Amino acid sequence: MPIVKNVSRAVSQLLQSSGCGCGISIVPVRCIGVSPRQVASDASFHSVSFSESDHPRVLITGGLGQLGVGLAKLLRKRFGKNNVILSDIRKPADHVFHSGPFIYSDILDYKNLREIVVNNRITWLFHYSALLSAVGEANVPLARAVNITGLHNVLDIAAEHNLRLFVPSTIGAFGPTSPRDPTPDLCIQRPRTIYGVSKVHAELMGEYYHYRYGLDFRCLRYPGIISADSQPGGGTTDYAVQIFHDAIKTGKFQCNLKPDTRLPMMYIDDCLKATLEVMEAPAEALTMRTYNISAMSFTPEELAQEVQKHVPELQVTYNVDEVRQAIADSWPMNFDDSNARRDWGWKHDYDLPELVSMMFSFLGSDSRIAQAN
Repeated sequence: MPIVKNVSRAVSQLLQSSGCGCGISIVPVRCIGVSPRQVASDASFHSVSFSESDHPRVLITGGLGQLGVGLAKLLRKRFGKNNVILSDIRKPADHVFHSGPFIYSDILDYKNLREIVVNNRITWLFHYSALLSAVGEANVPLARAVNITGLHNVLDIAAEHNLRLFVPSTIGAFGPTSPRDPTPDLCIQRPRTIYGVSKVHAELMGEYYHYRYGLDFRCLRYPGIISADSQPGGGTTDYAVQIFHDAIKTGKFQCNLKPDTRLPMMYIDDCLKATLEVMEAPAEALTMRTYNISAMSFTPEELAQEVQKHVPELQVTYNVDEVRQAIADSWPMNFDDSNARRDWGWKHDYDLPELVSMMFSFLGSDSRIAQAN
């Protein structure tokens, strides 16, 4: 299989030369020509039945990103500490490692991922491993490997072992020809980033596996997510996190988007709540497999004005990154999430003032203001 070998070799070389330092290991890409349900009768795995009263056994891939640690904390409160396994290819911080089960998992290593699912009797899988928009554009081959090949591994294993699978999607799954204000669940998408293309692929593959193999696939299109307990990770909406860190540390913030760039946003607690709610929703309540969710939409200028209510001396300047601006201009300005609100009762808790107050309560605006005074 010379083509497969060449692809694997090329991705390996990119990883070795990239500056991300993430240490992803690459295995040969598998070529699947059969249904994931066509497994030999003597295959070395066992299945476990769970009654409705049992807690799910949860695996979170890409768990050290912006959302994984917070989701693990929420799920452990709900289902028990030992029923939720966090995984990643990076070494966790001490407080993460000691907070509950953690395991090394490379989503490009199909055999290793399958062993984890079998050995730990996993029933729910949250697949968060992905390269985000701006990072993906800087390294398309790596994004293609992680976001698409990794997804294929997860889909096959989830279908084989009858898992309930959650894969997040994004505002980046839409493109410049999509209706932007508002953007409905079902419309033309046609994104122009590898991140967006890979997420549309994930939405459609998940829906296909649901109808073809009965996979319980569930997906939410996240807006920009804002959280205090993680650093910006290379996304186009990360300015809305960076402004809080810079306001506290230096009192100066340089935004890489135009001041009037409107995008849908959400505080992380609402995001995690929505994720758990859609996973717990009765299957018969779901009229679709992928839903928009939203809480608010704002511009960098509107966010800066709200932040300045807490840090009046904050100085904001704009140095537009043309790549990120082009991405943002192709994304929705407002999400229509009426189907999620109707089907499974989605309702957000945080608007812009509450979001800013929560961010400063976590990041400690008082110390910055005291230093300024």
